Amino acid sequence: MTSSAPSSTHSPAASGSAAPALPAHVPLAVQIRGGAVEGVHYGTVAATDADGALLWGAGSPEAPSFPRSALKPLQAVALVRAGLSLPAELLALAAASHSGGPAHREGTRRILSLHGLDEAVLANTTDLPYGVRERREWIAAGGRADRVCQNCSGKHAAMAAVCTLNDWPTVGYLAPTHPLQRLVAATVAELTGEEPACWTTDGCGTPLPALSLVGMARAYGRIARAAAEGSGSPEAAVGRAMGLHPDMVAGEGRDVTALMRAVPGAVAKDGFEGVQLVGLPDGRAVAVKVSDGGDRARMPVTVRALAALGLPEAAEDGPLAALAAQPVLGGGRPVGLLTALDDAFPPAAA
Repeated sequence: MTSSAPSSTHSPAASGSAAPALPAHVPLAVQIRGGAVEGVHYGTVAATDADGALLWGAGSPEAPSFPRSALKPLQAVALVRAGLSLPAELLALAAASHSGGPAHREGTRRILSLHGLDEAVLANTTDLPYGVRERREWIAAGGRADRVCQNCSGKHAAMAAVCTLNDWPTVGYLAPTHPLQRLVAATVAELTGEEPACWTTDGCGTPLPALSLVGMARAYGRIARAAAEGSGSPEAAVGRAMGLHPDMVAGEGRDVTALMRAVPGAVAKDGFEGVQLVGLPDGRAVAVKVSDGGDRARMPVTVRALAALGLPEAAEDGPLAALAAQPVLGGGRPVGLLTALDDAFPPAAA
């Protein structure tokens, strides 16, 4: 399958034209305080089988939505196809929304230096470290927002590196018409098995397609399965790197890192606006989108979806139990729970 990036990432909705139709999200999680429902999170879930076909869904699994940073493993596959060869920990960083700790900052600089580049080539936005502890320590040391601290810096360093490998210009590497972004677009279409419904621009500046959760789950299943089968493909390289170095994909204390450590062979990545993808080594996968963009329901919904697939680690007494629900506090004491709604999912498989 071939695809090309758009000639423009302008959003019609931003200029006042008619808004697109609302997706048919359904209730996925509730926050209960003192025995009463305090809040409801709507959204969509898709679960795919080893061949990438939809097993079951809730909400609008075929409707397009923006994967945000969950797109990064697919972008990393494109970079490896274009000749990128990095130690596993740095390839994991290329697929990361990292916390901005010392290892992440040093890793970004290593990717650049290995290709004769420096920080001046980066075109991502500036930011403070994403991780709470990492941000506090950075500010205490007198640090300011910069491009290396920003959570997408590993990806941007890798994109600039690929440009040097292919004699492509590093200036303008984020343009949709740049050869790098055309390759990314073609790779995304191939891995997801669908053409994007539209394109816009992500927070860090890269082109961002709208894809169905089914398509994104299909891509993650392919990446995780390739890694488990030990092939020499770019998909396998990215999946193995993420599994070997989940601390580089996110960071200590981050739920995505905890999930990959608890589930051997899983490929997991979150995205802003309530997005979560998990590919399993047998090729199955789940994709989650929380409609309000809030983050707190993302992992409880994801763990419940994994339980419905029969993943042992997602059982009530499994290692993912700590991610499956969040206590609701009152006066510093638990008075309720944020948890997924069983009605939105098939029964948890034995």
